Amino acid sequence: MADESSATPFGRYPTTRLRRNRHSDWSRRLVAEASLSVDDLIWPVFICEGAGAGEPIDSMPGVVRYSLDRLVERVAAARDLGIPAVALFPATDPAKKSPTGDEATNPDNLICRAVRAVKKSVDGIGILCDVALDPYTSHGHDGLLEDGVILNDETIEVLCRQAIVQAAAGCDVIAPSDMMDGRVGAIRRALDEAGYTHVQIMAYAAKYASAFYGPFRDAVGSAANLGQGDKRTYQMNPANSDEALREVALDIAEGADMVMVKPGLPYLDIVSRVATTFAVPTFAYQVSGEYAMLAGAAERGWLDRERVVLEGLLAFKRAGAAGVLTYFAVEAARLLHDRA
Repeated sequence: MADESSATPFGRYPTTRLRRNRHSDWSRRLVAEASLSVDDLIWPVFICEGAGAGEPIDSMPGVVRYSLDRLVERVAAARDLGIPAVALFPATDPAKKSPTGDEATNPDNLICRAVRAVKKSVDGIGILCDVALDPYTSHGHDGLLEDGVILNDETIEVLCRQAIVQAAAGCDVIAPSDMMDGRVGAIRRALDEAGYTHVQIMAYAAKYASAFYGPFRDAVGSAANLGQGDKRTYQMNPANSDEALREVALDIAEGADMVMVKPGLPYLDIVSRVATTFAVPTFAYQVSGEYAMLAGAAERGWLDRERVVLEGLLAFKRAGAAGVLTYFAVEAARLLHDRA
């Protein structure tokens, strides 16, 4: 574009000055291309057995596992801040883990009891539950393991039963995070046949085999089970972008109501491509490793915590995300209210 300029006593200066729109707060707000609100936030919450418990997670400064009584209090507070939904993740008693993850389909497992407790006491907030076996398997994988191989179709049969017990407990959104091929369609059929046609599916459609998940595995207690193993045979290669579009297209065709990209900030290009290509509600998960980096740096005074929290979340919106799963959700909601 040609440089527009005009003569002045001091020489030639540009007539088009983009800084004019940045001069005042009101003007910056008026021309902002993306915006972040409390409506964009989903709060992932870790839960544990017991009462009155708030167990700190060392690798996630400021994040704790809540017992069910504390969970109800915290979810009510999140609801009062306007947060639309929470995502619940259980820290399963190691004694209840097995090679086949049978506890996942127990209608009285920790996650199902948590859903019932929240639904009984807190109105006006959605509950999202993961469908995957890693919190329940003694080997730490998301599916059934046989001779070192994750079994796809056999795992899906278990996932369908897991989705049914969660829906029966009152879960609003089933979120398959296992990355088995064909699981969204199978879960949709299972839910419909069981009468849960109203239950939504948010598919972890583009979930990468990322190094950013470490603190999460500490939080749910699967790190020790997985050991030196990895999930590269079923989670996506971080090198791939076009493949993410194929994964998302399949999940939409199989009945997903919403899709997710995970991790978040290192994969903003994937968020943007998915949102632009499919024009479906696209969510991003700001995962535990992302949280730990920002929170840890802020603890040491290396970053301004409030500013980086909101700037990071705004980046998701700029990329095209409909919303973000973030451990900063409650903090961000308070900051947004304070700035309103």
